[in-house]
Amino acid sequence: MSGPQKPGPRAPRLAEMLRVDHAGEYGAVAIYRGQRAVFGALSHKAETAQAIEEMEAGEIEHLETFDRLLAERKVRPTLLAPFWNAAGFGLGAATALMGEKAAMACTAAVEDVIEKHYASQAEALKESEPALAATIEKFRADEIGHKTAAEEAGAADAPGYSLLSAAIKAGCRVAIKVAEKI
Repeated sequence: MSGPQKPGPRAPRLAEMLRVDHAGEYGAVAIYRGQRAVFGALSHKAETAQAIEEMEAGEIEHLETFDRLLAERKVRPTLLAPFWNAAGFGLGAATALMGEKAAMACTAAVEDVIEKHYASQAEALKESEPALAATIEKFRADEIGHKTAAEEAGAADAPGYSLLSAAIKAGCRVAIKVAEKI
């Protein structure tokens, strides 16, 4: 008989965590692509497009990591990937069309929810899955960096910031719950 098992998330909970993290990174890439589609078409917004492209590169790295983790652990991705792709791209494009500050408000809102989500996951995993917890902590730090950059770029100065931020955060929270299961 072996010794006591380490406490930690049950296998289904771990699968939900990985599925939702994968879906979230997938959606984040789509948001940045939507924003770049708008700003990239405007030569006077090249600097903004470049900043967004750099944040997107970080999200692509995260997505590739979760792609690998899903395959290694035999966890199915969300069935809603096409929806997250369209919704993310639409959100990114819509906020970019509202202006640079609205696009940054979108980034700040999304990253605020995600960094808190990652903090909770890392805490839950630190004993049972220390390597995964460390990866999630690294990604959390990246998300905090994106949030800080967006705030420094004037996110709070976006028209209707409070309403826009609250709506995006609420959407992110709903997406997290749905992506865990579906």
